[in-house]
Amino acid sequence: MFRRSELLALATGAASLALGRGASAQADYPNRPVELVVPSSAGGGTDVVARAFAEAAKRHSPQPFMVVNRGGAAGAIGFSDVLNARPDGYKVGVIIVALNILPYLNQIRFSADDFQTIARLNTDPAAIIVPSEAPWNTIEEFIADAKRRPGGISLGDVGVGSIFHLAGAAMADLAGVRFLHVPYAGSAPAVTALLGGHVDALTVSPPEAMAHIQSGRFRVLAVMADARASGVETAPTLKERGIDLSIGTWRGLAVRRGTPREIVDRLAVITRRTIQEQSYQDALNRGHFLQAYLEGADFDAFIARERELFQHLVTKLQLS
Repeated sequence: MFRRSELLALATGAASLALGRGASAQADYPNRPVELVVPSSAGGGTDVVARAFAEAAKRHSPQPFMVVNRGGAAGAIGFSDVLNARPDGYKVGVIIVALNILPYLNQIRFSADDFQTIARLNTDPAAIIVPSEAPWNTIEEFIADAKRRPGGISLGDVGVGSIFHLAGAAMADLAGVRFLHVPYAGSAPAVTALLGGHVDALTVSPPEAMAHIQSGRFRVLAVMADARASGVETAPTLKERGIDLSIGTWRGLAVRRGTPREIVDRLAVITRRTIQEQSYQDALNRGHFLQAYLEGADFDAFIARERELFQHLVTKLQLS
């Protein structure tokens, strides 16, 4: 039989040993491959950015970042996968703008508050894109026609409640016009619909339609950003035309909240060094993805500002 004092000594020793092992695990993080969970299928813009990051990170992490695609439910499946993991830094999520929208659509019961952000990697503005043979050569002509014919111009996007649906609605609200909303199940069918003349215009990011923009089949009337976008520099921003709107998609990195600070800091260092790699920058430039790096606290502030706009738009559109 152990005496109480002996039991306490054993318990204290075991706890100290566990703490020591935990501290050691944090100190040499990562000591095994890290899953980089992409909340979308392979081949899309988010996947491209994630794979470029994983490849460039090889020079700055002792262990590789292994891309794992967990697509579905507008990103909710991938987000949940990260939140259900142990908070040990071995499952890093690529978070996207949908994380800021889905709570207001009542499609998820968690939010960005359940994640510890690492950094924002890129942003891509929403844009108004039309066929090259369309009757509008400028965004002013497009809006003027929409005012003359409320609901007479069809505006497509990648789905109800998507960032591009909200972007089109925000522009219509600020311009005082009304479009016929035509949602599609993703950017590929939306672009195909515009090519086929099934919709008059499209709200999507320039990279999603870049091949057709460069070939001359599509024309970009305006981008919803603070500055003109890569690959479509001739297209003005809405702000240049008196409509104060900057909105679009973004991608960043995060882990489950509760992950030890030492691991979060280590991930921040790896990320900061990785985005400076020329191979990473070249990969984003080839796809015309805008590099827009923000670290933890600044990224959190950006997310908080966006929430107010999305909550307003979802309420106005009666989507929840």
